[in-house]
Amino acid sequence: MNSTKIEPKYTSKSNPRIGLIALATDFRIEKDFINVIKDQDIDFFVNRIHCYAPLTSENLIKMSNTVTEISEDILPNEKIDCVVYGCTSGTIAAGYDTIKKKVNLAKPEAKVTTPSTAAINALRKMNIKNISIFTPYSKALNDDVVKYFESQNFKITSNAYFDITNDLDIGKVDEDYLYKTLLEMDLGNADCLFISCTALPALSIIEKLEKKLNKVVLSSNQVLIWDTLQSIGKKSSIDGFGKLFKN
Repeated sequence: MNSTKIEPKYTSKSNPRIGLIALATDFRIEKDFINVIKDQDIDFFVNRIHCYAPLTSENLIKMSNTVTEISEDILPNEKIDCVVYGCTSGTIAAGYDTIKKKVNLAKPEAKVTTPSTAAINALRKMNIKNISIFTPYSKALNDDVVKYFESQNFKITSNAYFDITNDLDIGKVDEDYLYKTLLEMDLGNADCLFISCTALPALSIIEKLEKKLNKVVLSSNQVLIWDTLQSIGKKSSIDGFGKLFKN
């Protein structure tokens, strides 16, 4: 048998690369990303981070301790354009600067986005000051989210929460029940409803809610995906996911 060596030819094309750090217990976030970016020339990679139960500020900070290792394992020794930390309350608990520093130890060239900081960027882009907040969290974590937005100079007109302490249970919330619950919320004089948590099935109901409520509706995954696309220069309008994506 003859064996022939053939020189390979490598492609010169390079798409923007997104690296997502998803909670190991999150059913939702990858699906939402793929639904929005599936028609874009983007390379999308996911690694999962251990999530401790119950969901407390202390456990969320503990979870963040492995961010550098998790980031390094997304295409080791390769560059990533944007690393996405997929936890709203976790970023608020640990602090964005801490998350960014830990990501950049592994991927120094990467931009870093998180749901909480993406929400602030989206609200400011849309010139919104008065917001109503819904979370699935315990009272303590819910209050931390409210305080975070207040610290960023937003007025919270109303707030409601489920008081769920396990991330797996958040992912099991019925989409139709969530829609009904949000429709019945007292939004006060809010210009926007923000739905916190990447595990909630909120992205698919945003447009229905906006039409019924006649207000802007934002969710953790929606703002996170939007901010990620902004960071890599993908700024064209996308239909089906709310007013935020309409340029």
